[in-house]
Amino acid sequence: MRNDTENDDLSRPESPPAQTGDTCERAEGLGATMAEAGTTIPAEQAPDVALAALAQGLEPLGEGRFRLSGAAGWMQGRTMYGGASSFIGYAAASATFPDLPPLRAGQVGFIGPVGDEVEARVTMLRTGRSVSHVETTLHDPTGALVHRATWLFGSARPSNGEIPPSRLDAFVPPEESETYPLHSMAPSFIRQFELRRSLPRPAPHPGTLRRWVRLNERAGLDPFGELVGIGDTLPPGSLRATERRGPISSINWSFTLLTDAPATRDGWWLLETASNGMAHGFSSETLRLWNADGVEQMRGLQSVALFG
Repeated sequence: MRNDTENDDLSRPESPPAQTGDTCERAEGLGATMAEAGTTIPAEQAPDVALAALAQGLEPLGEGRFRLSGAAGWMQGRTMYGGASSFIGYAAASATFPDLPPLRAGQVGFIGPVGDEVEARVTMLRTGRSVSHVETTLHDPTGALVHRATWLFGSARPSNGEIPPSRLDAFVPPEESETYPLHSMAPSFIRQFELRRSLPRPAPHPGTLRRWVRLNERAGLDPFGELVGIGDTLPPGSLRATERRGPISSINWSFTLLTDAPATRDGWWLLETASNGMAHGFSSETLRLWNADGVEQMRGLQSVALFG
């Protein structure tokens, strides 16, 4: 069982991702070596595109359709990092319906490999007095569906009671935390982030991973888009309980915002992935995100396939 924090799956090279067909491949950890699969993009040959630039690069085609060509710096193997592909969907929805209320929740399906050339299609499923459901789909150049998301936007209204978001009791702030080293052959997308260790470590658990994370370039992002783009950064906590190295595949991601005004200090967010149960090649993961003051801002659930 691989449970030791110092030897977790963020800083060392790993096996290349499996070719699993209709699922979204993610390497085994942020330090996974992609060179053997011919998928690592050298920084000097492919200047990174900031997250906000992906939204700015959406070319309107009319009737809620957009084309994006080029997402350098966001790939991980033959597919795009899930936070970036989901952000493209969110950005397309926001561009199509600019007067939407705050984002409340999202349900994402990673259906197939998302390349750096996609067409986004936006559909208003239903809009009511306070809640709107918007669907976005991403299609590859052949027209195949590779990503689907349903976004729930909702206006604030008087509440029949209140329960505040959870707050961490004790933690070391990001300004005092140690920078987390990344392997030079890590997948391209992780260059977009800065990571730091989180102390104290989570309570002993064979499937929990926690890190401070922030985007290198945050200009031009609204706070909801930033959380969509950063919320899926960490690999699943279940990797700490695997017996052998092997590729993994995120299948879906559902999340709920716990505030209608997410905010933090200097771009730092504390992310955690924790396995709720791992067996028969699958893991159920809870994803949590706190701001720099330790107040929870978003919580999610994800299904992950593990191979090897």
